[in-house]
Amino acid sequence: MVAEYGVAAAPEERVGGARVGSHTPMHRLLVALLAALDAILAAAGGIAVVLAPLALLWVAGLGGNPDWTALWPTTAAIWHLGHLVPLTVTLPDTYLAATGIDPSLATFSLSLAPLAFAAFTGLFAARSGVRAAEAGAGITGWLSGSLVFAAIASVVALTGNAALVASETWVAILLPSLLFLVPSLLGAIVGAWRVGDDGPVDALRAQLSRLPGTWASVPTLAFRGLALTTLGLVGVGGVVVVAGLIARSTQVVGIFQASNADAIGATVIALCQLMYLPTLVLWAVAFVAGPGFAVGTDSAVTPAATQVGALPGIPVLGAIPDTSSPWLLLLVLLPLGIGALAGWILRSRMPRTTGPEPVGPRLVLAIAVATLTGGVAALMAVVSRGSIGPGRLAETGPQPGPLALSIGLEVLVGLAILLLSPRFGADGFDDVDPYPREETRDETPAFSFSPRAQVPFDRDEHATGPAPTVSAPGTGIAHDVWPSAYRGPEDPDPAGELSDDEVRARIRAAWAKPGDGGSAGRS
Repeated sequence: MVAEYGVAAAPEERVGGARVGSHTPMHRLLVALLAALDAILAAAGGIAVVLAPLALLWVAGLGGNPDWTALWPTTAAIWHLGHLVPLTVTLPDTYLAATGIDPSLATFSLSLAPLAFAAFTGLFAARSGVRAAEAGAGITGWLSGSLVFAAIASVVALTGNAALVASETWVAILLPSLLFLVPSLLGAIVGAWRVGDDGPVDALRAQLSRLPGTWASVPTLAFRGLALTTLGLVGVGGVVVVAGLIARSTQVVGIFQASNADAIGATVIALCQLMYLPTLVLWAVAFVAGPGFAVGTDSAVTPAATQVGALPGIPVLGAIPDTSSPWLLLLVLLPLGIGALAGWILRSRMPRTTGPEPVGPRLVLAIAVATLTGGVAALMAVVSRGSIGPGRLAETGPQPGPLALSIGLEVLVGLAILLLSPRFGADGFDDVDPYPREETRDETPAFSFSPRAQVPFDRDEHATGPAPTVSAPGTGIAHDVWPSAYRGPEDPDPAGELSDDEVRARIRAAWAKPGDGGSAGRS
């Protein structure tokens, strides 16, 4: 087995169906080292995305060498916030005096995460887990990568706190570690399911294969359907965000111009909005599904109605519609379409059976995919909600319960339309044998005759001349000497009873018989 890591497994032997000696200690050590390298790259990539621009902006804006005592806590705070760690922000007294902000609002929580960091870490961790499993040491790679990433998160948490922006140390260690550990484990399971592990995954597959009929394919198809519906919802959310930015580009540009930011400030604003783009996509998913999202206490942005107060001066929030339109209610059809598309794909991958297809596995599959999709929708709402400031800005984002219920039901309807309806296609309906057997044809035709012997052409026998006469009316050529092409199916074959010489003699005798009927018929 050769993995994507570039590490080849040792030669293996099979004893009783199990692999023996397939993974040497050196092989597992290499997989562990490469998984640790993946964890380092995942953490360093997220940190560098924040630290490098801040250092450049410091040099361009303030000149001189960057103050790392200020840059590192800021970088750590942004990295923590991107990994779902809530921050406690304390405004200094000088800033409160200069801006006239109420001192009671000097300390507030900032918990709305820029999900670009979490998405990067999760995707990198899942890829690492898949590669470790395909290399034959999934558990080793998962443990190694998770421990290294947890160590890096601990270092960042212990060294990154500052007086103005702080977080709970244990939370700052736990949440980033989980964002690597869980996707890496899922990736390792997927990789082991794909290539086998001679362990619990193979044992589970063996148990599932023993299920009767089409039930054996239901678990695998359920998770495949979950992937399809999740990707579909995220894709629809991205399209809605782009459409909103285009439709309300005037408002977005107006807010940007009203900020009076210089080049450095405009760059910071643009980068921050880019980091929040996945968060806005999940808000759009909630908007399409129907429940919508909130941008402040007692506010709601839904297709049916929009009620928002004063919004913070963030340009991208200008894409939020001021009013609703009845046409926006048609957006609810998009989750139904995603469910229908997933149902069509899953139906095409279900094993075909002779006779009517059982309804039970299809019904269970539809309910399972809808339930899992609803759970993912609730998770989307949890990670995309939080606080962006004091006062009424402490509540933003969608509600998990309504979003999970609405998406689950909408996807279920779409799935049921395709999964529970009769199957149409090249093979017809479900009650028709999908694998028709070739008809066995009787090789003996209904009209069968013995082959005629090939006789050389005799010019004397076929010479033309006066038509012979027949003595008796109606007397003609005897029926038993007609060529076989003119015989009926029940007539005997003279070729099987007479020799060729006898047949020719009878033909000459028939033409030689005198008769008025024969001559009259030929006159």
